[in-house]
Amino acid sequence: MSGFGQHLLIDGAEIYYQVSGNPDGQSLVMLHGGLGSSEDLEGLMKFIPDLFKVIRIDLRGHGRSTLGEHPLTYTRYQQDVEAVLDTLQVDKFHLFGFSDGGTVGYRIAACDERRVLSLSTLGSQWRLEPDDPSIELYQGLTADFWQQEFAEEIARYEEINPQPDFNHLVAQVKKLWLDTFDSGYPDELVEEITCATLIMRGDKDFLFSLTEAEELCERIEESEFFNVPFTEHEAHKEYPEVVGEVLRRFLQINH
Repeated sequence: MSGFGQHLLIDGAEIYYQVSGNPDGQSLVMLHGGLGSSEDLEGLMKFIPDLFKVIRIDLRGHGRSTLGEHPLTYTRYQQDVEAVLDTLQVDKFHLFGFSDGGTVGYRIAACDERRVLSLSTLGSQWRLEPDDPSIELYQGLTADFWQQEFAEEIARYEEINPQPDFNHLVAQVKKLWLDTFDSGYPDELVEEITCATLIMRGDKDFLFSLTEAEELCERIEESEFFNVPFTEHEAHKEYPEVVGEVLRRFLQINH
């Protein structure tokens, strides 16, 4: 899929988005995970039906988007995505989100259900309970640890981000992941989601447990669940042919 990339100034940050696919098709918004970029979703692109116009957005501070001065929250991400879509005059759309991208998707689908035609998520938390095992991991996260584990990804961030400051980005993302206020995870709001919803997770995902996924499915009336075998959190990278095919079928059924 060919496409073009542009920046949109939103509340002090330059938010990058790329449009590709069928210019006359229904819009499919694709959102990446925390400390990643829209490039991480490249492996899924060949599975997207030609019926869709694809809009990929780099979340604030990530990829080719600058951070600005506002603290990162899921609400802030939501506002950025909605501003991009308003600028593109996209009234109705499908949405796929991985990890943080899916958490943003829950918020958007719950808060403005008339616009979202379908929602598909992968490894995306919807709440943070006081005993959630991911809390300890988030609290202990450091930029140095991420550098050791994901050196190539950070090098790419340093290369493409207009104002790279990885230490500051990590500090902001940690606060976002631990935010239990209304600005954070949608929590009970997910019960307002009325569109067709596909919830996916890697079978060995250490951040989004099977129990949490099942609870979420019970909260969303029109939901389906797929557990991706042999994978952890980044199932779309570990087993793209399975995640991609399931996503393709879901989009075709709900087109």
